[in-house]
Amino acid sequence: MDLDHDACYRAIQTRDARFDGRLFVAVKTTGIYCRPICPARTPKRENVLFFSTATAAQGAGFRPCLRCRPETSPDLAAWRGTSNTVSRALALIESGALDAADVEALADRLGVGERQLRRLFRQHLGASPVAVAQTRRVLLAKQLIHDTQLSMAHVALAAGFGSVRRFNETFQQLFDRPPIALRRSRATQAVSTGGGAVSVTLAYRPPYDWSAMLTFLAARAIPGVEVVSGDRYARTIAIGDGKGTLMVEPTANARVKATVRFPHLRALPTIIARVRRVFDLAADPVAIGAHLAQDPTLAPLVAARPGLRVPGAWDGFELAVRAVLGQQITVAAATGLAGKLVRAHGEALPSPDGAMPGLTHVFPAPGTLAAADVAALGMPGARAAALRSLAAAVVADPLIFGPRRSLDEAIARLQSLAGVGEWTAQYIAMRELREPDAFPASDIGLLRAMADGAGARPSPAQLLARAEAWRPWRAYAALHLWAADARNAIIDRETTDARRAA
Repeated sequence: MDLDHDACYRAIQTRDARFDGRLFVAVKTTGIYCRPICPARTPKRENVLFFSTATAAQGAGFRPCLRCRPETSPDLAAWRGTSNTVSRALALIESGALDAADVEALADRLGVGERQLRRLFRQHLGASPVAVAQTRRVLLAKQLIHDTQLSMAHVALAAGFGSVRRFNETFQQLFDRPPIALRRSRATQAVSTGGGAVSVTLAYRPPYDWSAMLTFLAARAIPGVEVVSGDRYARTIAIGDGKGTLMVEPTANARVKATVRFPHLRALPTIIARVRRVFDLAADPVAIGAHLAQDPTLAPLVAARPGLRVPGAWDGFELAVRAVLGQQITVAAATGLAGKLVRAHGEALPSPDGAMPGLTHVFPAPGTLAAADVAALGMPGARAAALRSLAAAVVADPLIFGPRRSLDEAIARLQSLAGVGEWTAQYIAMRELREPDAFPASDIGLLRAMADGAGARPSPAQLLARAEAWRPWRAYAALHLWAADARNAIIDRETTDARRAA
């Protein structure tokens, strides 16, 4: 990306927080790169270079600043809208796609050539896919060194390094010192990790409508699996053969704290990636709002709720099951049915989480539900058959809820699943695939919110035509319209095409 040198220099002179996460400044005389809000003395204009990502700065041979700590800056998805292929690739990298495979395999999953993927990464991020994965690993390790009491061996494991030796070599090469030398005083810097917990803070760009996010999640919280209490969200998690819990809460300085209790530290990068997805921490609400506010209907909605985010899903299968269960019934009824499903077929936690009472089971695995008699829980036979078919499809293809080469392809693949129509497919694309342009145009709440002064609602086709101007942020437009429709607040979002307008 091209960055205007004069504009960027003015940003670091004033330590403008609006640019935090959007650019990084590298100082040629020190070999260090910083955030634009770094408290250090502003370097001379001729001694600085600007990069759009930390990966690009690190790839150019600069090391992270120990004062402003680039690893704690907001991870903004500024490239979304210009390259959804890059966005989808980053989601896969965050979930570990390059841990056991190469760039060619990653490109194949996205339906592009390896050379094209490398070119897109170089164009939009200034670095290769492998460099992005390596930088994320290093910056996570650096954060864990500063903010936890984990041993260096555990930090290496949690950050995804293949060995402690490789971890030590990387830090020695990058910082010219061993990783233990980066750890500050535990008395003032470390976050307690008592009781087997690890806490990390994750930054976002304000504003953030935390109340709206928790209200959305609370209405759909599955008993035994999720709990929303006060300003905290907690849930059970299962990755591989491990089971544990997660608690997320807001903290000061535009951050959320995620407290993880899980037996396998190697899963920490995956857990962090899912937290970012659920709470939409990579969104740039200022850029999104500025685009949507060009529409006279959306402008007052954006002004009223500038920090609205698209709530993500923890797991695609869990979301799809919840959507099928909610067909033609209320949110409360669907939530109760999901609780019955969990009690009957979910695995109990080895030990309850005392910090958040109510977390007792993990959500049933696809293989379990594929063989279960779910009709006994009190649902129509057709819906029970759809759930078993859905579970069997996920067993056959565990990547079925992964990113595709395009939104249209993802929707088509999702609609091939039993019980999943156009509305549900778009909804899953919004929340699980993190497609910022997904848009369930047949949703009655959206149609009602766009009614004219006489109360006449547009048809889904008319709404789609109107929404063309909202690309590539139609998912956020949908959230604003839903929020504006007070009557729709108690209507179940997880329904299928039966809820479409006539």
